[in-house]
Amino acid sequence: MITWELIAALAVYNFIMYVTPGPNNSILTASGIKFGFIRSIPNIFGIPSGHGLQLALVCLGLGSLFITYPILYDILRYVGAGYILYLAYKMFGSLNISKTEDRSRPLKYHEAILFQFVNPKAWVICSTAVTLYYPKDENIIIGTLFMVIMSTVVNIPSISIWAYGGSVIRHYLNNDKLKKIVELTLAIMLIATAASVLLYNA
Repeated sequence: MITWELIAALAVYNFIMYVTPGPNNSILTASGIKFGFIRSIPNIFGIPSGHGLQLALVCLGLGSLFITYPILYDILRYVGAGYILYLAYKMFGSLNISKTEDRSRPLKYHEAILFQFVNPKAWVICSTAVTLYYPKDENIIIGTLFMVIMSTVVNIPSISIWAYGGSVIRHYLNNDKLKKIVELTLAIMLIATAASVLLYNA
């Protein structure tokens, strides 16, 4: 049954999960720095779209598949963590604004959607949310829509903070030393996420 208490609890959970450091927020910060907030909007909207699809799949039974065949989840964790470590490596030297404006572009909407499926933190968020907050007494369609809508409503403003923060930092990165500090910070965030995913026992 969907109650105000459930709505409040799920909103708090979602906010904490989405606003804390992770692959999406590191990428959005870097995108805000390199391309500004406006050009990062497709990435901002692609993340909750992809995550909503993940969440719907878990609500509709994919989570049970992971429980039945844990090797599948292990493969996802290792592949995802490996890719996140690759992103951490690529983060070094990535904030050279004059260079990246000529050679690169922000993530497109569909690319941000697809990235969620190799983002192990996103899968952990989905499986935990469904386990703890799914309204089991509701029709499966109503329950799934509730989870997806709650996720999307909280996700967009939570991750937008990081893109906007990056766009603000952008104006202060004339100093190479400061630029390297920001790159290192974002890389450490990614490495920490990969480590937590590998240590997470689903």
